[in-house]
Amino acid sequence: MQRGATGKVQQSQSKPAPTKTGKSRPIERPGLTEDEIEEIREAFNLFDTDNSGMIDPKELKAAMQSLGFESKNPTIYQMIADLEHEGPSIDFDTFLRAITEKLGDKESRNGISKIFQLFDSDNSGTINIENLRRVAKELGETMTPDELKEMLERAASDGQEITFEDFYNIMTKKAF
Repeated sequence: MQRGATGKVQQSQSKPAPTKTGKSRPIERPGLTEDEIEEIREAFNLFDTDNSGMIDPKELKAAMQSLGFESKNPTIYQMIADLEHEGPSIDFDTFLRAITEKLGDKESRNGISKIFQLFDSDNSGTINIENLRRVAKELGETMTPDELKEMLERAASDGQEITFEDFYNIMTKKAF
């Protein structure tokens, strides 16, 4: 969400999507910026190889499995696998709705909790240096042990592990 000049929250919009009448309408999703919607669209388009505007969830799941997501990031893999319940082919609106429902509103406590759980893969209730190392690796970031340690020291109230409250405060920019 973005705030306009009046301070009111505005919904984001992305590139127009064709309607049944052939006219275009913007894609909107509360809680997502235009750039975030565009990133999700780019991910969708990677699998829409025939540019039909539809993807096959079974093929997407197989592709993710071949890339090792089943073991590297089971949460993301499960999100993709769950798309199979949407039907034999899904359009971008369905894909966007399914992905954002799984992640939740990134500005709500529940949405931030879901994001926290992606980091807390060992279900310890905290984010430790191993969790940070794994996420950095999954995102293709090369961070030294000292850089990871510094992140923890800055973000964790105890300087060791990031609690959900620490994470929530960071995500909502209440403290840092």
